[in-house]
Amino acid sequence: MIAGWQTTTLGEACQFINGLWKGQDPPFVHVGVIRNTNFAKDGTLDDSDIAYLDVEVKKFAKRRLQFGDLVLEKSGGGPKQPVGRVVLFDKKQGDFSFSNFTAAIRVNETAALDPLYLHRYLHWFYLSGRTEAMQSHSTGIRNLNGDAYKAVTVAYPPITEQRRIVAILDEAFEGIATAKANAEKNLQNAHELFEGYLESAFSGLESTTPIEKLGQVCEFKGGSQPPKSEFVYASISGYVRFLQIRDFATDRHETYIPEATKNRLCNEGDILIGRYGASVGKILTGKAGAYNVALMKTLPNLSLLDPDFFYRYLTSVAFQSRLMNVAARSAQDGFSKEDIFGFPVPLPSLAKQRAMVEQINLVYRELQRLADIYERKVAVLDELKKSLLHQAFSGQL
Repeated sequence: MIAGWQTTTLGEACQFINGLWKGQDPPFVHVGVIRNTNFAKDGTLDDSDIAYLDVEVKKFAKRRLQFGDLVLEKSGGGPKQPVGRVVLFDKKQGDFSFSNFTAAIRVNETAALDPLYLHRYLHWFYLSGRTEAMQSHSTGIRNLNGDAYKAVTVAYPPITEQRRIVAILDEAFEGIATAKANAEKNLQNAHELFEGYLESAFSGLESTTPIEKLGQVCEFKGGSQPPKSEFVYASISGYVRFLQIRDFATDRHETYIPEATKNRLCNEGDILIGRYGASVGKILTGKAGAYNVALMKTLPNLSLLDPDFFYRYLTSVAFQSRLMNVAARSAQDGFSKEDIFGFPVPLPSLAKQRAMVEQINLVYRELQRLADIYERKVAVLDELKKSLLHQAFSGQL
């Protein structure tokens, strides 16, 4: 124990208030409801998309958030994000509550334990990975063991020292946030430069090279949606990975289905296009399995099209703008293969296609180098933040 510091458990120092169900019985009141989506990565409250709902007055009365309350994520999470995140409610005006996937933590004696100090402490507790052992799984959702969390020990100095620690941390974190924002801006600029280069590479082709209709140089195969009764969650003989758009952004494939007919199987080198909603125009490759109905496989005529050239062309502004215009006319913000059969495709010689791809890949590798630098810098800044938090709560600041 650090001299002059005290310890308590969360259950002794705080009230825990269960989250709000919307309810059905009037009278109602219109309030903002804090949800898991409002938990920012840095432990702050993201109020950019707070949901406003009509909730029962009697339920809201017991769950109205106060300035200084902490909101705890008790259900949700994911493979790389355990439950147990906590944000500080820092609003002094307005009517706000919190969802049934969360709980409020309210300090009993704020003259002894500053809520801002407790928030930084519990954010450090979460970043240290200590809530991971407190979670259980239920129907795919992770749940926090409330009794174990209430038993967490909090070490704290006198109130003036708590406020000094909070001030030091906040100043340091502001600098870290600025450094991360600058690194992210540099990476964004690099992406924009690459997109500009890609656009310039393709912009003149349609007026200087032969043109053919997309449906004449490419075959399309739509995906399908098997019934959930066919799903299994482990790789077994006779089953293949079932690919949805989100699976291309992760290495985890938790869903498998019986080996499908050839028209919905793809290999790693195949190119797929997102067909609906926010996924329209996403160009995906690099995964093998059975793909779902929101994706469409493209099979270019290899005597006319280099696959890498075709992939880059599909990501170009020229192709994407045409695709978005077609999708916008659909009630579902989507398109069918018939909608894009007539799209023009420039056909320079295969030698020129490969030369273009080689140059594009040179520029892309430079972009990847900058992305690697950005990721390393962010990792260093995240470790610095953890180090500062460790120092703060071990009496070293």
